[in-house]
Amino acid sequence: MVTAKMKWKGGIRFEGISKFGHTIVTDGSKKAGGNEDGYQPTELMMYSLAGCTGVDVVNILGKMRQEITGVEVEVNASQPDQYPKPFNKIEVKYVFRGKNLDKAKVEHAISLSEEKYCAVSQTMQGIARITSTYEIVEE
Repeated sequence: MVTAKMKWKGGIRFEGISKFGHTIVTDGSKKAGGNEDGYQPTELMMYSLAGCTGVDVVNILGKMRQEITGVEVEVNASQPDQYPKPFNKIEVKYVFRGKNLDKAKVEHAISLSEEKYCAVSQTMQGIARITSTYEIVEE
């Protein structure tokens, strides 16, 4: 079970402590009544997706004996202008750095993450259309 508990700190700011003892702060834009002192909750969803799939592809490519030296995951999401505003399109872009990375193995690692291992992307898939692209940079 995953548990998240946030405490209201005034305005629209909330703070929580992770199970590892790290503080997380959410807040909103000044236009929305916040002070811009933390992450927007919707922004955290995208960080969650990037982190979840990033962990997966690093682990999978490691097991495939791919010599990766770096991975960047960028997530861009769009939503309607009017309420309700669920994300309807999410684009995930991976940039892999390494030596002699096998394109087929990279594609397989991404596929395994998105379709089998990443609980965040699996949860979002039923709501938003998720697409992914990747780039390999030889080092």
